[in-house]
Amino acid sequence: MVLQAEEGLITPSVRALVATAVPAERDAVAQAFPGAGEAIRLPGAPEGPDLPGVSVVRTAAGYDLLAAGVGPARAAASTATALTAAAVGGTPYGLVVSVGIGGGFQPGAPLGSLVVADAITVADLGAESADGFLPVTELGFGTVTHRSPASLVRAVSEAVGARVGTILTVSTVTGTAARAAELRARHPRALAEGMEGFGVAEAAAAHGVPVLEIRAVSNPVGPRDRAAWRIGDALAALTEGFGKLAPALESWNTHDQ
Repeated sequence: MVLQAEEGLITPSVRALVATAVPAERDAVAQAFPGAGEAIRLPGAPEGPDLPGVSVVRTAAGYDLLAAGVGPARAAASTATALTAAAVGGTPYGLVVSVGIGGGFQPGAPLGSLVVADAITVADLGAESADGFLPVTELGFGTVTHRSPASLVRAVSEAVGARVGTILTVSTVTGTAARAAELRARHPRALAEGMEGFGVAEAAAAHGVPVLEIRAVSNPVGPRDRAAWRIGDALAALTEGFGKLAPALESWNTHDQ
């Protein structure tokens, strides 16, 4: 990806869609870029109060920011809608970035740190059996992991000081030590969990678009303890990270996988 300087800004020559779950995460990313963003309603979106996935905020730096909604199904549907609208309009996206706060597996991903996924893995899509959990691939269906371009992962992680590993997508957030241990046993490279990454990646894959996932760690994966959450710190980490992201992408192009 070659970035072009326009009016003092660095803007991506390949259009990038940044998908978050909720507006607070979207707004944290937007704060990394100068100037006010322009809200653009997607074709066919219902009128009335804004719902997840009905509009994007276009920043002056050239990124489109989408609050896609919570969970893999809603995130997939909203991301697919935005990708389709752009493709039909003749301005397709060349990169999708799933971004948000999430839980970090300790001690590998401390609170406030950033994690970049080299593997985006759905952790609970499959079947239970007497011998334990069976991923959907062992049932003969679908996929459970999407991989990001290694060169992109390397460029972004080095620029923002992020840890690199697997980010798990779950439909139910982990709330016990036993569940955290089970996930780590099945996915020893896991550093973080979120609820949208795999859904976003499925939509990107359907359109043949590279995908990246970035999580800022707001809480430890394990027993649910609201007093230990650091949501403000994690949102601030997203803002700081995206402030360094555009220059990092300058060294990457879509042919360098």
